[in-house]
Amino acid sequence: MYIKRALTPVLLRACRQFPAVLVTGPRQSGKTTLLQEELGPLGYAFVSFDDPVTREFARADPNGFLDGFANQLLVLDEVQYVPGLFSYLKMRIDADRASHGRFILTGSQQFQMMRNVSDSLAGRIAVLELLPFALEELGDRAASTAAEQIWRGGYPPVVLNPEARELWLRSYLSTYLERDVRQLQNIRDLGQFQSFLTLCAAAHGQELNLARLGRDCGISMPGARQWLSVLTASYVVHLVPPYYSNLGKRVIKSPKLYFLDSALAAELTRQPSAETLWTSSMGGAFFEGWVVTEAIKFQKARALRPDLYFWRSQGGLEVDLMIESRGRLHAIEIKQTATPSLHHLRSLRRFRNLVGENKVGSLVLVCNVREPTPLPDRVTALPWHAWPRWLQENLAEDTF
Repeated sequence: MYIKRALTPVLLRACRQFPAVLVTGPRQSGKTTLLQEELGPLGYAFVSFDDPVTREFARADPNGFLDGFANQLLVLDEVQYVPGLFSYLKMRIDADRASHGRFILTGSQQFQMMRNVSDSLAGRIAVLELLPFALEELGDRAASTAAEQIWRGGYPPVVLNPEARELWLRSYLSTYLERDVRQLQNIRDLGQFQSFLTLCAAAHGQELNLARLGRDCGISMPGARQWLSVLTASYVVHLVPPYYSNLGKRVIKSPKLYFLDSALAAELTRQPSAETLWTSSMGGAFFEGWVVTEAIKFQKARALRPDLYFWRSQGGLEVDLMIESRGRLHAIEIKQTATPSLHHLRSLRRFRNLVGENKVGSLVLVCNVREPTPLPDRVTALPWHAWPRWLQENLAEDTF
């Protein structure tokens, strides 16, 4: 069953405006299915470089390979396996710059692929990112509770077949370690890297401490930084910087670390069930992570840069999520509670007073209430399941 993706309108628009389009994202996020369903009816031919015979042909004779499709519209799946092809694509695009949407590329590894894109196709290609399902895409396949939604995650094979969740996640992690990690970096001790991955999952929703991660894993801080770059390049984790009006401080201060799929983090931290996850010491971090990654997915599905931050005062008060949009800052607190109180509003009040009323947008408490509820100081308590609708109503005008 095909579930319509939020990226579809942006994909079709990019095909009308650019000679080439790259759709990237983690393995098994649905890139091939999206292109087959949306572009197949438009006459595109599909080639997968997962096929070793096709891959070797394209490597050995790139011109001959491309000549075989003449002027046909073409989808090249997992194109990072044939890096030499990019320069030949550039020549064909430059020979006919008026032709848009001629080549559609997919790939799952940012390091090598983006280097080739920058070297050969800069200015000729639109780069889009497809992450696992967001709640806005699921419709009646969404879970009835926040705990179950977090437990299930967003990878299509799990969403479409929840009974296979544990086996699929374990197989995915094993394949990721054996295949992607070895290709992205020359990491010889995969067992040690898996320990690092597990430690990162335990730090889900926390401020990043690379020195401690490296020490606990038995590697140097530069090594930990390199391994973290592997996790970000393969769409396992995302780093959210702190908010400072001084842009330089946003770069040098420690970000917060989030797994882009909550089910992967749950598997790595050995959560046995949705109920146990929700009531565990990590329950709050998992709920916060889900809200933050829904915002990331919303913006990436619209080809927007995720202008997302967190804020911490000198006194220790923290706003879990801030979204910068059209010159204003939306401040969002994230709590598991179903009974909001004035205590939950302290950070939002403090932030508004420091930044100023004219720069603050919405003040929101995402929690487990049943319906949107007005609170003092123009704060709205928002149910978790209404979070995608809030994003649509407040950020849709920023869309590419």
